[in-house]
Amino acid sequence: MAKKAPTDRTVRISEQIKKDVSILIARELRDPRLGMVTIQEVKLTADYAHAKLYFTVLGADALVTSKILNESASFLRNMLFKIIRIHTVPTLHFVFDETLERAMDLSLLIAQANMGNVDETDSVPPKADQA
Repeated sequence: MAKKAPTDRTVRISEQIKKDVSILIARELRDPRLGMVTIQEVKLTADYAHAKLYFTVLGADALVTSKILNESASFLRNMLFKIIRIHTVPTLHFVFDETLERAMDLSLLIAQANMGNVDETDSVPPKADQA
């Protein structure tokens, strides 16, 4: 069975959660092990009971940051409940977004492959007719 496209309301709530949680992380979480956290995407379940928040981090370890955020999820949900006026505030689950790292790795591989092609074309010996 194919997944249904998110409704307009789901998209609006996801964007609001993304915005508010980003602000709450910056202002309310005072853990020095946290780097600069950016929420990239929020995926809500159809019943709004759970939200996966995909994040990237600058200046800190991703695993440590993920642990800190998941331990702080109930505090952030409580704060979010005071800000957002919806019937069900979802349980927050933080997941490190590896998309950026994968893209950089692929770019590096492509650049290396292109450098290999340049080296191969330079090392082709001239044909006997041209000598």
